[in-house]
Amino acid sequence: MEGTVKCSANYVPLSPISFLERSAIVYGDRVSVIDGSVKYTWKQALERCLKLASALTQLGISYGDVVAVLAPNTSAIYELHFGVPMAGAILCTFNVRHDSAMVSVLLRHSEAKVLFVDHQFVEVARGALELLSLTKSKLPRLVIVPESHKQSHIASISNTNFNSNTLDYEGLLLLGKPEYEIKRPKDELDPISLNYTSGTTSSPKGVIYSHRGAYLNSLAAILLNGMSSMPVYLWTVPMFHCNGWCLTWSVAAQGGTNVCLRNVSAKGIFDAISLHKVTHLGGAPTVLNMIVNALPSERKPLPFKVEVMTGAAPPPAQILFRMEELGFNVTHSYGLTETYGPGTVCAWKPEWDSLPPTEKARIKSRQGVYHLGLDEMDIKDPVTMKSVPSDSKTIGEVMFRGNTVMNGYLKNLEATEEAFKGGWFRSGDLGVMHPDGYIELKDRSKDIIISGGENISTIEVESVLFSHPAVLEAAVVGRPDDHWGETPCASVKLKEGCNANAEDIIKFCRDHLPHYMCPRTIVFEDLPKTSTGKTQKFVLRAKAKAMGSLIKKNNSKL
Repeated sequence: MEGTVKCSANYVPLSPISFLERSAIVYGDRVSVIDGSVKYTWKQALERCLKLASALTQLGISYGDVVAVLAPNTSAIYELHFGVPMAGAILCTFNVRHDSAMVSVLLRHSEAKVLFVDHQFVEVARGALELLSLTKSKLPRLVIVPESHKQSHIASISNTNFNSNTLDYEGLLLLGKPEYEIKRPKDELDPISLNYTSGTTSSPKGVIYSHRGAYLNSLAAILLNGMSSMPVYLWTVPMFHCNGWCLTWSVAAQGGTNVCLRNVSAKGIFDAISLHKVTHLGGAPTVLNMIVNALPSERKPLPFKVEVMTGAAPPPAQILFRMEELGFNVTHSYGLTETYGPGTVCAWKPEWDSLPPTEKARIKSRQGVYHLGLDEMDIKDPVTMKSVPSDSKTIGEVMFRGNTVMNGYLKNLEATEEAFKGGWFRSGDLGVMHPDGYIELKDRSKDIIISGGENISTIEVESVLFSHPAVLEAAVVGRPDDHWGETPCASVKLKEGCNANAEDIIKFCRDHLPHYMCPRTIVFEDLPKTSTGKTQKFVLRAKAKAMGSLIKKNNSKL
């Protein structure tokens, strides 16, 4: 339109690093981070992040370089979420459950120039660098984050040839200058972070986030979590996972307080809520399960209703119900690494208030509708790309498009094009669309069990297993079967002090499910998990495959 101009007065590339600058002004003297005995205000947080960015620049980090970190939820990894992009670099957060071999692979793939490592994981980093040196790749500078911000024990890796390449985190910050001029993104679609997928279904892929996507998803996360100004957020979600669902930046936008929790436990959660008056926390259903099964001696009364965002695996309805009984208000979200974490929310409707508690919990366990940062979400036939009917039963693939979908996979154009085929991001998750426009997941495309021509949703079977009074955790995969093709195989962990045998559990399932959906094999074991609480079903599938086929006479009985 005639008379319009685009200039610095009316256009600035969106970036969540601006949240920190504003909070240092608006909330300057309020506490920004609590990490054990360490506390910083928002003014101090900005100064430390500017010095961090300045020091990185002095190390030779330039625009577009990758800086990696291997650390649990601490003040250091929080500062890196701002300091690294302020230097124009890309933050790459590693899962703390990775071993040296995997860290080495990811360092080589990401070409990280610097690796920050928490003191707890120095040996993992040492092993990774030794492996990386064998590939003739250039080694990253190593920065150790000491315990409680004391001088780091660099001597702990003294038997390596990496000492000359090793720095101390607090010592590094001393090199930086607080008057550092921030290197803002040249384009808001420039990368801000690199997140490797959890590897629950396949080998990890490097997912690229943009400044724009991170900015918009951070604002969406504020709305999803019902955050007013100055929340107190307890970090039970790993900051290395989808940048803490982008809440690392969200809390800064609202001038909140970040309460770091290095090791997540029921006692740690209740203690932190009581001590710091926590208003919000999040986590996979594993964390919710931990809370509802806390020992009486671990529980403390809540100072007020605490808001909880859950995601990852679909939460069993009964877990949601029990959380509500304890005084938590649970909001269910759903998303993937490729959607910056949560992409949907089960938005509550007033007309549901009159429903019975069990029905409320069942409705809350649905995945809901897309948030405001996205443009569209649909359930489609992956071949025809036509929307499935909103009949609550026709299964299709969940697909997204919008501003909070990844830029792509690092160095994997083929996978990126496949994921975006048809102009939508294909999640690989299967679900149905309800008449009210809310979606409900039925399974991962790789997890669905096809038995005798029938599709079996492992999510539905797991939900019934969770309702058994003796079951603490459960996961279902397909086991090869000469007659049916495959049949449900359930891995179950019992609650402490409870007893149940395979026959009891199978009978319980048959009382609540069609017989073809019921597990025919029960394995009692601890479930293998990712650090974000997702069950590693590929491990369970391999075990089930190794069991071989059920014998036919057992099939005929069941």
